[in-house]
Amino acid sequence: MKLYRLLTGPDDASFCHKVTAAISKGWHIYGSPTYAFNSATGMMQCGQAVVKDVDGVDYDPGLKLSDY
Repeated sequence: MKLYRLLTGPDDASFCHKVTAAISKGWHIYGSPTYAFNSATGMMQCGQAVVKDVDGVDYDPGLKLSDY
């Protein structure tokens, strides 16, 4: 099964660390990053899709993707 996650966060080092942590766990960058202004916080937000192939796991809506 192919897992998909959209990582989001403020435009700071914490977002880069979040993406780096996912890559180190075997996730792969999927597509281009996004960048948008969050009017509620007054800050720029980043987003990056990541995917990972996992064998022997069937999809379940309760699956906690961050465990992979």
